[in-house]
Amino acid sequence: MSHVEQDDYSNHLDSAPSDFSQIVEKGLNRRRFLQAATATSSVAFFAASPLANAMARPPKNQSLLGFDAIATSTQDTVVVPAGYKAESLIAWGDPIHPNAAPFSQLNTALDQELQFGDNNDGMTFLPLSRQRAVLAVNNESTNYADLFEDKGATLTASKVHRAQAAVGVTIVELQRSHRGDWQVNVNGRLNRRITAYTEMELTGPAAGDGNLKTHADPTGTQVFGTFNNCANGATPWGTYLTCEENFNGFFGSHNKIEVPEKDARYGINSGDGGFRWHQFDERFDIEKEPNENHRHGWVVEIDPMNPHSKPKKRTALGRFKHENAALTINKNGKVVVYLGDDERGEHLYKFVSKNKYNQHKPEKNRDLLDEGTLYVAKFSAQDAEMHGKGEWLELTFGKNGLTPENGFNNQAEVLIFARQAATQVGATTMDRPEWVAINPKSDQVFCTLTNNKYRGVREGQEVNGANPRENNIYGHIIRWEPKNGNHTSDDFFWDIYVMAGNPEQYPNTDLRSGSNNINKDNMFNSPDGIGFDNAGRLWIQTDGDYSNSGNFAGMGNNQMLCGDPQTGEIKRFLTGPIGCEITGLTFSPDNRTLFVGVQHPSQSFSAINGIPRSTVMKITREDGGIIGA
Repeated sequence: MSHVEQDDYSNHLDSAPSDFSQIVEKGLNRRRFLQAATATSSVAFFAASPLANAMARPPKNQSLLGFDAIATSTQDTVVVPAGYKAESLIAWGDPIHPNAAPFSQLNTALDQELQFGDNNDGMTFLPLSRQRAVLAVNNESTNYADLFEDKGATLTASKVHRAQAAVGVTIVELQRSHRGDWQVNVNGRLNRRITAYTEMELTGPAAGDGNLKTHADPTGTQVFGTFNNCANGATPWGTYLTCEENFNGFFGSHNKIEVPEKDARYGINSGDGGFRWHQFDERFDIEKEPNENHRHGWVVEIDPMNPHSKPKKRTALGRFKHENAALTINKNGKVVVYLGDDERGEHLYKFVSKNKYNQHKPEKNRDLLDEGTLYVAKFSAQDAEMHGKGEWLELTFGKNGLTPENGFNNQAEVLIFARQAATQVGATTMDRPEWVAINPKSDQVFCTLTNNKYRGVREGQEVNGANPRENNIYGHIIRWEPKNGNHTSDDFFWDIYVMAGNPEQYPNTDLRSGSNNINKDNMFNSPDGIGFDNAGRLWIQTDGDYSNSGNFAGMGNNQMLCGDPQTGEIKRFLTGPIGCEITGLTFSPDNRTLFVGVQHPSQSFSAINGIPRSTVMKITREDGGIIGA
């Protein structure tokens, strides 16, 4: 990256409220972490956490995690605990319409519009009745080596069109079979694909701004396509939120040109961006259309119940490399959305709606995400303690230095260049903020900080309490609780739920061994996807190093774990096939079916004609019981 970020975490902590201060002094700093790491209890680190909360618990002496943990695996399959089964629900190229062509590397763009998309990621289960549901699934990107018969050796306009048809979002109906399990309904009237060339609308404060206008769209309000859709969110009014992440790789130029700093901050490069769409689709050529990249990197709201509806890019939620959108309705009726920007040294954000949610008139909620205030997080700690206070800094034009003198001429520019705005106000740089999840049993919010090789190396990314390790190759999960349980409050308290690590490779006096709730039986690296079930279990997915050697020896393939937010107990629940990322999770409302994504397996998983395929798996218990209980 060609920018220098600021990270001001040195402000002195104000005194905490009395109920918090009674336990905050039990929290850990870096020195006491190393001392506590010698404790024999696997949850000693977490038990001292300032945010450990009382909540509904299982009967005494019964763990919230009611399954037998599994070992690491290097098998080319999905492994789940005894008493569970994992089955494929749908894979790349499977039909979502009755007249779809069978999967083939010769499939046209039209063929793929009738098939399930590639590299599935975040997803949401939306019930229609006890027997019917809609599954909305992101299709993040595609692998040319698998997509094309020549493994991507040559590229044409037709092939680019095929690639654009393989990404975006798949919406597919599910129905219960006679056995009671969920199956894809290829005849579902709601089934559809949303691709990199589907027509969409730009809405909110930035819509119509000059930075969003192109030759094809002089209004700055109409845009084609969504792509590199990572994770997701859902609204209580029944819509799906898909989040645009690494959009920069789809842009490039035929000639080497100077890229403006405002675009370089988002990873826009002159030359080949990676996917080479610019060679055959000029809207991705930054020399011909310098504003097109500004029209991507948003949260897109989709109505899955109306196959003719036009998706809307909600600019009020800011533009950056969105991971997911964790939405809650605050006690005062305001909608609050927590958002991570997945890049090393970027930030955590929060959006608060101007208007209130109306549970009696759902149609009144359709544009709640168009008006509100965007904030960015600043974490503070004393003496490098791994807990402290935080503040949400407002990103509003005219406030906190967001003025013309500092390069911001209106609110639209604050939102389009949200990263620069976050730097201007002094937000804390983080170790790749990915998924955010809100505990349904408390007001706590969790965020995965996947890793950061630049921590302690680059200016603006110095070690601090919230990001306590240099060269953070393993990642950690941070959590916070808003002041007085009010998600619209500017103030919060935070601590670290878990620091991933390898206690088999590093002594327990080394931060790289992980926090004390990490041991040889549950160690992992690079936490990515997270989510809660109805009972408050925290499900953790990884997208990290699966070499099973060196710093990562003993960790095996990427995996999914389950954690108890109160005790800190963590167990491994699932391991994926070779080369994959485990990503995307959603439950049926009764929590008896868990849907999990297997992205880009590298060997023979779900293969047709030797081509491995990304797949949505459904996990059930053999006795029909609740997952994880």
